[in-house]
Amino acid sequence: MTETKRPFGFWTATALVIGNMIGSGFFALPAQLAPFGFTSIAAWIAAIAGALVIAWVIAGLSRAMPEATGTLAICARALGPLPGVLIGWTMWVGIWSANAFIALTAVRYLAVFWPPLAGSAVTLVLGAVALLWLITLLNLRGAPVAGRFQVATTLVKLVPMAAIILLLAQLGLGGGLALDAHPHAPFDAKQLAPAVTMAFFAMVGFECAGLAAERVRDPGRTVSRATLTGVGVTGLIYLIACSGIIFAMPQDVIGGANAPVALFVESFWGRWAGLAVAGFAAVAAIGALNGWVLLQGETPLGMARAGVIPAAIGRTSRRDVPVGALLASTALASLLILSNVTRDTSAIYDFMLRVTTAATLWFYTGACLSALALGVARPAAALGLVFALWAIWGAGYEAIGLSLLLMVTAVPLYLMRGSAEKPA
Repeated sequence: MTETKRPFGFWTATALVIGNMIGSGFFALPAQLAPFGFTSIAAWIAAIAGALVIAWVIAGLSRAMPEATGTLAICARALGPLPGVLIGWTMWVGIWSANAFIALTAVRYLAVFWPPLAGSAVTLVLGAVALLWLITLLNLRGAPVAGRFQVATTLVKLVPMAAIILLLAQLGLGGGLALDAHPHAPFDAKQLAPAVTMAFFAMVGFECAGLAAERVRDPGRTVSRATLTGVGVTGLIYLIACSGIIFAMPQDVIGGANAPVALFVESFWGRWAGLAVAGFAAVAAIGALNGWVLLQGETPLGMARAGVIPAAIGRTSRRDVPVGALLASTALASLLILSNVTRDTSAIYDFMLRVTTAATLWFYTGACLSALALGVARPAAALGLVFALWAIWGAGYEAIGLSLLLMVTAVPLYLMRGSAEKPA
């Protein structure tokens, strides 16, 4: 691939990492984690530590094999074609199921300004599907356009982050942020694994620079720097902001909120401030959706070019966009959203969160196994493997079973891989 087709430098790659991590997870998880009380603090610390360890492993793989077209290609080379396609496939499933979750979150925050948008399950679902396709159309214009949009939305979403940290500092200085200000559930070691699984959902996305290594200039150096910088900055924001929001509000109030971050700001700074944060939250979620839509095309593209699935799936347009893979991913995410139209919103969120995290964690498991097989960062890889398996267990049997079932659907593609022509 020529240099002109590598549009992502360090800042764009870092923005992609931060943009994919700071999105719907941050703006939805205070409500999801509030019932865990003090266990949520330990969950954040464990999730951030696990993400840093796995990020180091992925960065080590990129340094060891800079010529590879991404982490999935490295997994296929280290573990073999079939494990490679299974790992890549479940990662792809995690990406498009996450897009369904993110689109719903964005629409819920947009509904703060126009309540009829979330007035019923039908309008909420249709709004999410429409938003998903709009972002897909943007990505069809090419990676440079999507990358510039990612940088813009990442810069915008840092504004509410700064506002939240400022408000938390104000509350801390005023004595309103004491951990005993409101009663919260005590630490419960038995609830730590499920809480870590939920918290880790917000960390998912740090691997995106490695997945899109074929788009990154000097990937052996840039992927490592961008990934570790993105994880460190985002993890610190999460630990301070999400925990602060939970403990500054009554547990039942924040736990039952549809837009917990906006509710938090509105409770202390007034209605207009809450509306402003709701707007920024919608932008943040849309930015995250853009990054994940980019990856939902790049993931099968990398697999096809690595030869682990039919090469025709990696066929690209004149703008070097894997149109077929991108459209198929968005269609599946749309079906997932539409299939839940009759379910309770909170149940949809919980289910999508656990399935997405479990599916993505299988990819991290594969990355750690690949590092062990290649002799790359072995101590970190062993530690990351233990963490990933522990977090998968925390997702519960239903999510684990579904993620494994979706994983094995890739076997027919593996068997067909030799019958297709190479992509254009």
